[in-house]
Amino acid sequence: MMQRIVIFDMDGTLIDSATDITLSINYVRKHHYGLDDLSQQFVVDAINASERNLAFLFYETQHYDEQAKALFEEHYHMQCIQNVRVYQGISDALHKLHSQGCILGVATNAPSKFAKRMLSHLHLSDYFTHIIGADNVQFPKPNPEMLQIHLQHHGFVASRDRAWMIGDNTKDMDAARNANISSIFATWGFSEDGIGDYKVAHPLELSAIILEEICDATN
Repeated sequence: MMQRIVIFDMDGTLIDSATDITLSINYVRKHHYGLDDLSQQFVVDAINASERNLAFLFYETQHYDEQAKALFEEHYHMQCIQNVRVYQGISDALHKLHSQGCILGVATNAPSKFAKRMLSHLHLSDYFTHIIGADNVQFPKPNPEMLQIHLQHHGFVASRDRAWMIGDNTKDMDAARNANISSIFATWGFSEDGIGDYKVAHPLELSAIILEEICDATN
């Protein structure tokens, strides 16, 4: 029996977390480095850049300071659920895919403890069999390791099953290509521009693509 495995990026795909991420970064900038605030757009653009040194962009240092890292994690633990929201249409899309028998998972470059905290707070976590964060792998996206964990756990067989990676930046699309699965670029999140096997402007378009592909594969 064919399995349908649908893997989602989190920030900028399932949820809008930009406000809280920016507030925590600016908290560290102010209290640890004595720097002025960054704009939310600058933070989002930096996170989505294909090549970047976030320590330099956020804190003007070449490497993360352990005290700064601890301060960020302490602040973000409380901050991450203050303003985060689910993108319109995501809950309906997840419900439809789940009800059609799709296996859903999350692959995010965020730490898994924050991912699980936010998705639980937003009542989304029960949809997912696995929530894999950067701390669960040796190499984050665009390396395919996160995606391979999902696929291997479910015994994915390329000749029988189908799998998709849905995300809002090139790291997600590259991870899908590196894992030899289909990619779907979501334009409603942190970036409107990207190239995948599919490009969608609203979450409800996902089920149309995925379920149509399922029908095509079984005919």
